Amino acid sequence: MPARDKADAAPSGGTKLRSPEDARRRADRLLGKRDDHVRKSQRLASRFAELNEYLAVAEKVTVALEQLNEQLFQQLLGVVQEKLTIALQEILDQPISLRADAEFKRGAATVEFWIDRAGNREDVLRGQGGSVTNILSVGLRMFALTTLDEKSHRRFLVLDEQDCWLRPDLVPRLVKIVHDAGQALGFQILMISHHEVALFERYADRIFQLSPHGDGTVEVRQVFEAAANQDPA
Repeated sequence: MPARDKADAAPSGGTKLRSPEDARRRADRLLGKRDDHVRKSQRLASRFAELNEYLAVAEKVTVALEQLNEQLFQQLLGVVQEKLTIALQEILDQPISLRADAEFKRGAATVEFWIDRAGNREDVLRGQGGSVTNILSVGLRMFALTTLDEKSHRRFLVLDEQDCWLRPDLVPRLVKIVHDAGQALGFQILMISHHEVALFERYADRIFQLSPHGDGTVEVRQVFEAAANQDPA
């Protein structure tokens, strides 16, 4: 076996020592990795700081948006109270006003409606034999329909005997308000009633009369059609 230079000879432990150049290159690689980790750590720390700032602002924005939402809802509720008060007074010819109490919890609102009569609180479900409830039902459904997307919801409203609790002389007043609101909002409205046809002729475009027979069939006849360009006012 040929003799080797002492510099290349392995120590007694059997592990070959690296040359200074190899050790320097390895140290440089380790330093480079360390610098990479330091830069990544700094970037993460900066990102976390940005996220913390965003979260702090986001919480304030959420609170501000909730407050704005409540304000807008109260404004809309004010419009509902005003318009439906007018409807109640015009139809029933009584000095009553619609009032609403709104409560906000967890981003949702609950509303309780009631009637103010000279400072006295009345239940809308019990007063006036149901006439108040029927009028409010018409108005609230119209308001709800205006909030729907016209691309997927046709502005078509069916009112099934909404005049059932009204005296016959008050029915034309309801029909007028329904007609005027439908014209203003672009609604097509179908009213179903047991009252006399004459009560609807002034404001209806068409009136159909349904007559049931004993054999289970129903006869449908058109009994009225408004003249072209007729102004019901």
